[in-house]
Order: sequence, then structure tokens, then C-alpha cells
Amino acid sequence: MRKNCSNIEARYASVMPDPNSSMPTSILDLQAVTRQFQAADAPAVAAVSLSLKQGDLLALLGPSGCGKTTLLRLIAGFEQPQSGTIAIAQQPVAGSGQWVPPEKRGIGMVFQDYALFPHLTVAQNIAFGLHKRQKASQKPTQWIQQRVEETLHLVGLSQLESRYPHQLSGGQQQRVALARALAPYPLLVLLDEPLSNLDVQVRLRLRQELRTILKAAGTSAILVTHDQEEALSIADRVAVMRQGHIEQEGTPEALYAHPTSPFVAEFVAQANLLPAQRSGNHWQTDLGALPLHQVNAPPAAATLTVMVRQEDLRLQPDSTSPFVICDRQFLGREYRYSLTSPTGKTWVARTGLDTNLAIGTAVKVAIVAQPLNTFATP
Repeated sequence: MRKNCSNIEARYASVMPDPNSSMPTSILDLQAVTRQFQAADAPAVAAVSLSLKQGDLLALLGPSGCGKTTLLRLIAGFEQPQSGTIAIAQQPVAGSGQWVPPEKRGIGMVFQDYALFPHLTVAQNIAFGLHKRQKASQKPTQWIQQRVEETLHLVGLSQLESRYPHQLSGGQQQRVALARALAPYPLLVLLDEPLSNLDVQVRLRLRQELRTILKAAGTSAILVTHDQEEALSIADRVAVMRQGHIEQEGTPEALYAHPTSPFVAEFVAQANLLPAQRSGNHWQTDLGALPLHQVNAPPAAATLTVMVRQEDLRLQPDSTSPFVICDRQFLGREYRYSLTSPTGKTWVARTGLDTNLAIGTAVKVAIVAQPLNTFATP
């Protein structure tokens, strides 16, 4: 794997962003951006504010219908906000009486279906749109040919310039779409679920390659995805969206370790959320009593919700235990167990391969992490 990464970095060594362009520290700024399609409906994007630094990769993560694609289209210029402002490279492009069309925003776009022109070759697809970026000191065809060769080399498709899209695999089409987006030296690249049409193995390989290419180029990018693992592995920062709002924004590590809401805890960390009630020196939960020092709770709290990650549960066979394994999934490197408690609720645990338990086994459950994050009871 390291060898593959080194090859990508080496390909990019001579393919740098346009040296004639000076980049501001902040490449994108949104202030209270709102987009509502029907007056009777809730806004698809509601008062969203965010900032993206030059060279950073941001993932917009959330379930279907949360507003992430609409937000991407607002940044691209395919939709206009009812309120709020959008600035790219510190230049206003939407809001406060400003409106810059998509083709003049300096944005590269990679669509979910790649949107390659079927009647054009790989080289012709990449060259599309380069004519306006020609350098005055060079003949147009000379500069375009050079740039096409650079981006083909960058994405590892130097020998496929004469092929047509239907002659390429899905992964190759994705890289052609990325090369076309990068060719005009964009200020910002937007990617709308670019890996969703690929099979699992190709997606796993290309998501690391995608990050390596974008980071080596120093190109800022925003990726839309509903796959939390994809977002955490590719992005420098992740914005989790829910019902048109940004629920939480931060580094992948921060979101996973310290979610600020039950929604983020479940969607990003896939955590168990245990209702808890204080009783003397313990918190009573459906998985047993927890000592006060194991729970990060306000001193005056009497009830709360405790977050327990699936990997923080330890299972041990115990015929006297009321907890029973009702489902088991083998995931290659680990097992995923579903447990039923005496109250009828189901909880999920992930364990290593050294814990191999059959469905129907009664197990003792221990929570090993501390202190556990908590949320106020609704």
C-alpha cells in the first residue's frame, strides 16, 4: 500500500497548481446560507455557516435528504440561496446582491455519474473547458496538450488517452472525471458521492488514492457522502448534516471521540445510547450499574443518556447472565454481535476474532471505556 501511495506522490511531483495564481488562506466562506424550495416545507439548507482553508478536504456527511447535495449545488452555483452569502477565495459569488454563474467561480466538479462525454476520448474529455485557461505565452493547442498529459500522468491513465468512456472500468472513469476537474487549476473541487457507483473493493482502493491526489496537489475539495467510513478516511474535516443544519463540524477524530449530540454519536460512531438514572453512587442502565467515576456527567444530573461505542463492550460466556446473543455477523477482522437485554432492548458489540460466540449464548457484558460521554435526557 505504501508503494502505491509513493507512486501517486511521485506522479504529482511535477504537476503543481498554477504558479501564477496566489491562494488566500480561506478558500470558501459561507455565512447563514438558506435554500428553501417550497414555502410550506422546511428549508433544504437552513442558515448554514462554514469555512474551508486552502488545501483542506471537507466531507459533508449525512443521511439522504439532509441537505448535503443542495449545499454542494449552492456552492457550485447551480442553486441560488434565499439568504446568506457565499465567497470563494474571498470573492463574493452569491448573496447581498452578488451572483456569479457556475462557469466563472473557478470550481471543478466531479458528479456522481461522472458525466463524461461518451463521444469524446479520454484526452478530449479532460481538454474540455481548457481553452479559456490558455496561457498567453503559449499556443492554445500546445498548452492544452501539455495540461492533458500532466493530468493523465497524475491519475495514472497516461496510456488510455485515446479510449472512449465505454472502454473504461468504473474506477478509470472516476479518475478521468477527477482529471477533468483538476485540469483547469480550479480554486475548489466539488465531488458529489464520486465513489458510490463503484463496487466495494474498488471503492476502498480509490478513496485513498483520491485523498492522496488531492492532498499532493494542494487542492481544496468538498466531498458529499452518506458513508461515515468514507468521510472519516478521506477528509481533514467533516461536517455532519441533519435536516438542513450542520449538526457538528470538526476533525474525524474529534467527531468520533467527542460527538456533541446523540445523532452524531449514532451516525458517526455507531454508538449504543443507554438511558441512565442516578442511584446513590451508581448510574443504573440497561447494561448494568456504572460507577459514578466511569461516567462524564454534570454533578446535579439525575438522568442522562450514556454513549457506549460498540467496540467498548466486552462479552464473556455466562450461563447465569440475562443477556443473550440474538445475532452474529462475521466481518472479516471482527465479529458484530446483537444482544437482547431483560427489558427486550437490543444492543450491539464489536469484538476481535478471539471472541467467538454462538447465537443463543448467554453472556456477561462489561463496559471497558471511561469516562463515558453523556448527553442530556430529552
